[in-house]
Amino acid sequence: MSDTLVVDPVDDSTPTPDRKGKPSGGLFRAFWRWHFYASFVVIPVLLVLASTGLIYLLRFQIEPLMHADVMKVDVPADASRLSYDDQAAAVLKAYPDGRIAAVLEPSAPNRSTDFSLSTAAPGTPSWEDDTLREVYVDPYTGKVLGELNPDDTLSGWAKNTHKDMMLGTKGQYLIELGACWAIVMALTGYYMYWKGRAARARRKLAKAKGAALRHKHATVGLFVGVGLLGLVVSGLPWTVWWGGHVQTFATSQGTSMWSSDPGAQSAPPTLDASIPHSHNVPWGAGKSPVPTSAPEPTDATPVGVDAAVAAAEARGLTHPMTVAVPADAEGVYSVMGYAFNAPSKEATVHVDQFTAQPVAQYGYGDYSTLAKVVDQGIALHEGRRFGSLNFAATALFCLAVIFMCLAGPLMWWRRRPKGASMGAPRGRLNVRTGRLAVVGLIGLALVLPVFGASLVAVFALDQLVLRRVPPLKNFFNVV
Repeated sequence: MSDTLVVDPVDDSTPTPDRKGKPSGGLFRAFWRWHFYASFVVIPVLLVLASTGLIYLLRFQIEPLMHADVMKVDVPADASRLSYDDQAAAVLKAYPDGRIAAVLEPSAPNRSTDFSLSTAAPGTPSWEDDTLREVYVDPYTGKVLGELNPDDTLSGWAKNTHKDMMLGTKGQYLIELGACWAIVMALTGYYMYWKGRAARARRKLAKAKGAALRHKHATVGLFVGVGLLGLVVSGLPWTVWWGGHVQTFATSQGTSMWSSDPGAQSAPPTLDASIPHSHNVPWGAGKSPVPTSAPEPTDATPVGVDAAVAAAEARGLTHPMTVAVPADAEGVYSVMGYAFNAPSKEATVHVDQFTAQPVAQYGYGDYSTLAKVVDQGIALHEGRRFGSLNFAATALFCLAVIFMCLAGPLMWWRRRPKGASMGAPRGRLNVRTGRLAVVGLIGLALVLPVFGASLVAVFALDQLVLRRVPPLKNFFNVV
């Protein structure tokens, strides 16, 4: 948000003519008013997204500290690990009614092996399985250290809240709406930053009340706006309406935001690269069906996780790997190589569970151009595209957004009127003098239909209600 939520004494009086003889406050005040009212939707959404996004970004640092008893182990002198199949046997001995759905290799010598365990009825699809828990095993001793419910951890809560604000589909629409209006906030904020620079300088020089906060809000907002636009755009593929309909359109045009190759990973128990939601499923391959193993031979038994890992390693996949374990006799071991910081190295190998032979291999090079672009954007959004630099920048951005979400309302609180008015800026977008802004709004509404629908609703409310009810007209400062 722009700092211009604070009224400048000069700007709040009769507008002074500019060099061309036109009122200087017209478009400025209209943008200020749009900025002000957009904040009612944007601030709550961005505050939640920035807070939960920061927690999710720091999940690899937070969770091992909070759950060191199950996530960390002592490294013995010989550092000899047990096979994954022996560790799996220890898990099933401790949970005789369970089924191992996935295995995540330890990310460091002092980290435990993570087994995703299901106790659902046989045949229950993984995406309908609400019994999943993460069971942790000491890879050196085979001791079962304990379990965690992924949704009960701090990072699990942050992930679920970030996804839909714990409101289901309604929350997803709310987030999409807030993201759309955040674009309006950023663009109007930049306009006011430029137009209000002289007033800010005068107030700062005069050490006026609130000038320091106003200056900080403007300075931080100058950088937040760019990041906000980038994160909104890179986050749109996740949205319920825009993301879904764009994917449908892309499919009709022979492309896709993700892979449609039959050799790509489809639906493992969880679909992110977090802790303990640690199954590193590549975005570009996440919506594709999984191939099947050859018909089960007589008296055959699955080759096991170790054989699947060896087969994937022979195909060039890198450690630590994530292995989705087949749930029935037709499934395959889907082995995903580590590519958290390098989306271009994403690869998945599907291994026949009876012969240990690769059935299919699919990776970033096989994605459509659109899927590659979206995949890179998501990596940037999650702070993992450019290593530590991307991570640090994303963390600072989250903190900056939180500051902006708090500073804006604080500035309004300090200047709020004492009468029956909310203190909204008085301004109206003139179609003749603001043609470019009108065209921009129409274009944005066409590209983002959820924003367009809300824009129509706001216009109808303004024209049919606020302007016709005097108390409301006075309260909302309708011009």
